Amino acid sequence: MADAAIFLQDACLQHKYIRNKDISNVVERPERLRAINVGISAAIARLESIQHSDKLNNERPPDGEVGELVDVLGKMHLGSPTPESITHVVQIVKSQATLDIMNHAAVKFVHGDIERDVYLENLKKWAKNSWDELSQGRSEIPEGLAQGDLYLCPESINAIQGALGTVCEVVDRIMDPEDSLKRAFVAVRPPGHHCGEDTPSGFCFVNNVAVAAAHAHLKHNVNRVVIFDIDLHHGNGTQSIVWSINEETYRQTLEVEEGAPPPAKTGPKIYYGSIHDVLSYPCEDGTPALVQAASASIHKSHGQYIENIHLQTYESEDHFWNVLYKEEYSRLISRAEEFLEGTGGAGEDVLVFISCGMDACEHEYPSMSRHNRKVPTSFYHRFTRDTRVFAEKYASGRLISVLEGGYSDLALESGSMAHICGLAGSDKVDEEWWNIKNLTELEKATKKRRGGRPSLNSNANNDNTVPTWLERTVAIFNSIDQATTKVSGHSVPVPSSSRTLRDRAKLNNNTQSERSVSEQEKKRTPRKSAGGPSAARKPRSSVDPVPSSGAGKNSKPRPSVGSVVTSQPEDSSSESSSLAELSENERNAPEALAQDQKQVPRVILKLGKKPEEAGK
Repeated sequence: MADAAIFLQDACLQHKYIRNKDISNVVERPERLRAINVGISAAIARLESIQHSDKLNNERPPDGEVGELVDVLGKMHLGSPTPESITHVVQIVKSQATLDIMNHAAVKFVHGDIERDVYLENLKKWAKNSWDELSQGRSEIPEGLAQGDLYLCPESINAIQGALGTVCEVVDRIMDPEDSLKRAFVAVRPPGHHCGEDTPSGFCFVNNVAVAAAHAHLKHNVNRVVIFDIDLHHGNGTQSIVWSINEETYRQTLEVEEGAPPPAKTGPKIYYGSIHDVLSYPCEDGTPALVQAASASIHKSHGQYIENIHLQTYESEDHFWNVLYKEEYSRLISRAEEFLEGTGGAGEDVLVFISCGMDACEHEYPSMSRHNRKVPTSFYHRFTRDTRVFAEKYASGRLISVLEGGYSDLALESGSMAHICGLAGSDKVDEEWWNIKNLTELEKATKKRRGGRPSLNSNANNDNTVPTWLERTVAIFNSIDQATTKVSGHSVPVPSSSRTLRDRAKLNNNTQSERSVSEQEKKRTPRKSAGGPSAARKPRSSVDPVPSSGAGKNSKPRPSVGSVVTSQPEDSSSESSSLAELSENERNAPEALAQDQKQVPRVILKLGKKPEEAGK
């Protein structure tokens, strides 16, 4: 069985924007997972073709028999592998894992409080009451939180708990010595790296990677964690959580050195390395605390291991790989090597994560990466390959990649394709697979069609031939891109073959990016630790400053601006799709609201012009 896997989670499709019917400009939506599935399918098809070619070459007959065999093979149409000839390059797992955010140790370790888990309680309440709030003309997102960057529906908790359950399931499998799985890509949403301890922002309500790392520590004694964040935007939430955990671990170490009894369980040490555009969200407004956090690099001092690298404009592929990547971006990995070498070297207590955002891809919407800080698609292949080698050296190959950002179909399709090829481990990947010609064919072949799944009746070449890889891609895609119920841990049968995040309006005094670090220090409270009651404080985020308690019993009325909800939301596409089935609550939503009610916020997660219009 393959030692790499892709984990899909249907519950993540349930998190939808319901504030009004027009969701055409909402970039973080369920359809993102469809694009990911397209890229996954293309990667598998291409990698299978390599295996099939190698198999034929290994079984090549003596030269005298070659001509006769070629004739036979041509008549048998062996360009597409049969079930018997396929050795699956990756496992595809449809996970049904979930957890209760109010009763899970790792979730409470990251997002909980000692006295009462206020933020987690509020999160469940906000989602549960979302329709009621909207029906009263108010926003489902409390005042003080970014209305344009966050949205909820009643089923959002299913998506959040499904995403967390899936990343924890992957940790359990990869840390199980009896399981062959070593590497995994976890395609879940909503993303997580902007969410701090109790500060949701940038589409993120919980921090998937941080919770997975905490689960690995609490359940599997993983004491050293490496997190590589390659999203276009700085993972301010992840960095603030990592800083807080490292601070506590460092304090424990100092206390033991001074003669205090050691805690029942010493906290983990975590390296966080990010490569991002410092001109983009969350630093776009130039808020000092956020820009400073996104520019900080500190190693070992005060127990911190943080490396931030700013993306630069590249002039050519040669400039990117031989200058920027070689001299700048690769430092993300070399600093992680220094961290592990300085804390004991390779070991069974090491686990590696990638926060895999694909919005820095060259094919992302121009309005999302308008500062021209991009990477070529092949970055997602080569960086993943280099990280895989790093994990093999230090962590017995254990590597978990979790989806973060990425919003245009083309960026998600090409980025995930390149990423899976790097994760799978083949040394025969051809980077021409994701050139623009092949991506155009892929998009045409997998385009959603009214009333059915993609097919190749109208082939992408406009002639009488269909490339074998494309035919295989469509077959795989049709088998995985449907909201089916599979037992968690069972592979999906593969058929045989024959930002802008929002308008950057001037922020008011209640918004998170204008809150100062000093205000946060006033709210610092003890952290609940695996070490027991004697564990030290749990600092609030210093770079993601929005209080979670603002939506409690004494909270202010929720904001109300924009258009009135007139009926339940609709899918943004008229085509039939498994990604767009309406939930029970959506079907039972109020048909109309009184005309004199206050208006709720209209969608402001705008893309700007479509890519094809950007140059006009």
